[in-house]
Amino acid sequence: MFHQLTVASVEATTRDSVAITFAVPDKSRKEFEYVQGQYLTLRATIGEQEVRRSYSICSAVQDGKLRVAIKKVAGGAFSNWAASCLLPGITIDAMPPQGHFHVPLAPELSRHVVAIAAGSGITPILSIIKTMLIAEPLTRVTLVYGNRSSSSVMFKEELEDLKDRFLARFNLVWVMSRETQDIELFNGRIDYDKTSELLTRWVDPASIDAAFICGPHDMMLAVTQALKDKGVDKSRIKAELFGTPLAVKPRAALATLQGGDECDVQMVIDGARRTFTMAKNKSLVDGALQAGLDIPYACKGGVCSTCRAQVLSGEVDMDNNFALEDYEVARGFVLCCQSFPVSDKLVIDFDQEHN
Repeated sequence: MFHQLTVASVEATTRDSVAITFAVPDKSRKEFEYVQGQYLTLRATIGEQEVRRSYSICSAVQDGKLRVAIKKVAGGAFSNWAASCLLPGITIDAMPPQGHFHVPLAPELSRHVVAIAAGSGITPILSIIKTMLIAEPLTRVTLVYGNRSSSSVMFKEELEDLKDRFLARFNLVWVMSRETQDIELFNGRIDYDKTSELLTRWVDPASIDAAFICGPHDMMLAVTQALKDKGVDKSRIKAELFGTPLAVKPRAALATLQGGDECDVQMVIDGARRTFTMAKNKSLVDGALQAGLDIPYACKGGVCSTCRAQVLSGEVDMDNNFALEDYEVARGFVLCCQSFPVSDKLVIDFDQEHN
């Protein structure tokens, strides 16, 4: 599940963020082939405690390198450790790339892709737009990127180089909340009103074939709603949340439980079947860990989808979901960190995670 990667290089992208490139050993090269917009789950022991975090890959598929960006967060155990301790030559545990924040590449199509990002939300967006500009010679991209000021912009030079390289097909819009720009439309925060104004005066909503949104929870919801209200079909909108929302739904009431207080769970992981009994007031991740299973997980907040699995039989309550699409939930996929047993028996399949 985890592989050891060696840090090949570290590059500062802003005062408080770094881009880390990993050297992938030949034996793991196949496992670490990635699709634009995917992420890596990293694992480290910090202060005698195992900590896992997910970081988006920021390199294009065509770059031939594996690179993630890490921005220091106030009080962030992993981000602050990584920014100071992940130096060239250091090894770290990483899961193979995961995630569904992309659309299939189609070199024959002429598409208009709109990407809206704020802060560190640019990391998967950079991978997506660069990959698509290279792979789809007829596609044009509009990127709206919000920051406080020019000094806080991640990958500023790289984005400007991309603009110069694809001058006729890449429209780059900077939105600054604390730095005044000549065009008033580009001043302020990316919220519902700003997005609606941009879709009225700058981007024709009817021309959008795919929209990618990445940033804080409130921004993501506001931009998604503005796109829908301007006529962009929900099927064309893909959103990726950075961090855990400030407010989440509380644990579902235990009155919904069926039968007893415990559940017999069978989990399928890498072709092996493991059976254990767990209390219904624990999440599937916590129950599996208590039973000694090594299962994939990272954020435990319903955000990253690392613990995505399919319920083959039985019933669960999934309290919070910020990562799965509606069609995935309809097919029985759940986030195990947010899912609690309801029935007395469950069969959960992790091997379906890429379907």
